[in-house]
Amino acid sequence: MTSKSSFGSRLKFLRQQQGLSQAALAGDEISTGYLSRLESGARQPTERVISYLATQLGVNRTAFDTTPTSGFLTQALSLAATSDNDAAAEELIDALDGATDEDPLLCWQALWLIVKYRHRRGERAEELAALEQLSELADELGLPALQCRSRTWLARCLRTAGDTAQALELATRTYQEAKEAQLSTADTGAALLVLVATEAEAGWLPEARAHVQELLELVADVRDNARRAEALWSAATVHSRLGDDEAARAYLEQAMEALDSRDDLTLWARLRLAAASLSLQSRPALTAPARKYVAEAETALSLVGTPVQEQELLTLQAHLAYAEEDRAAARGFLDRLDLDQLLLTYRDQIRLHALDSLLLIGEGHQERGLARLKQLGEDARHASNMDLAAEIWRLLAEALEHTEKPGTNA
Repeated sequence: MTSKSSFGSRLKFLRQQQGLSQAALAGDEISTGYLSRLESGARQPTERVISYLATQLGVNRTAFDTTPTSGFLTQALSLAATSDNDAAAEELIDALDGATDEDPLLCWQALWLIVKYRHRRGERAEELAALEQLSELADELGLPALQCRSRTWLARCLRTAGDTAQALELATRTYQEAKEAQLSTADTGAALLVLVATEAEAGWLPEARAHVQELLELVADVRDNARRAEALWSAATVHSRLGDDEAARAYLEQAMEALDSRDDLTLWARLRLAAASLSLQSRPALTAPARKYVAEAETALSLVGTPVQEQELLTLQAHLAYAEEDRAAARGFLDRLDLDQLLLTYRDQIRLHALDSLLLIGEGHQERGLARLKQLGEDARHASNMDLAAEIWRLLAEALEHTEKPGTNA
């Protein structure tokens, strides 16, 4: 008997295997709309339709009785690996969900592409779930390089989500295992890059400074401009957290010089977003260079920007407008962001909500704005992000001081 729940996937597999369009398979007997509903599982076939489709495909009626999961997953993986469109990625997700008793290595490759797809779309919960599966599968395979790549990305995702403690534990273990297994410079460097970023986020600044020097030495002789630029960017982040803005700017300038836009346009734009952010965090804010970097990033991201990067750009434009005392423009940029559906990192989300609180105070909602700043500081403290908490408490203190002055508005 043909399983009605699997008929659609079998039909679609057989059609695609033969390179037929839906219109070609439908022929004159059925509509393409009906065929589409059959493939999606929205409609179930009659015996007459099954016989007709078997004739159209040139296969025996029993071809629909065997689930070609291996071939289906292999085909979906091949299509997703050679295209950037969302439809191919969704097909791969469906194929993996329906696969049973598959080669674990094939499943790992499929999950890796699915993680990249989730990351590109900013679907953090789905990305994290897929990464956890990826890490478990890498352990099952017992291949050190795949274990390192899975855990490195998982640690990065945890850090981005604000789970600094778990990210730090995982990043530390991953880097140590990468060294013990004597993995490639690429894998070891990627693990170390995430470890440095996580240590800086957790406030482990002496450890981060020591490890960032290891990272710079590791990539000193590599020909990969992107990898070297990321290492220099990491050094800039660490020195910024240490309060050495001059060194941070110097490292970031080296990173931008090391990378041509033709090497990696997305990373080229992200470096400029980082440089703009660093300029705006200076005291006083360096608005002229920040505006230049934002403009350069905006041009590049108009070509290659993802939803996440579009939000990052809007966030920096809002911070820049506030620094230039154009609060109406800052509010305008914030209004283009759904503050309940942010795809930003935990740190950037906290800063954005802090900006919204400062604008609320300036708009006459002082009690609400001050209360939110206080809560944001507490949230950062509970997340073990002490330098971010200190930054929010400084903003709160300045806002309180300003609002207490007679006749002034924040």
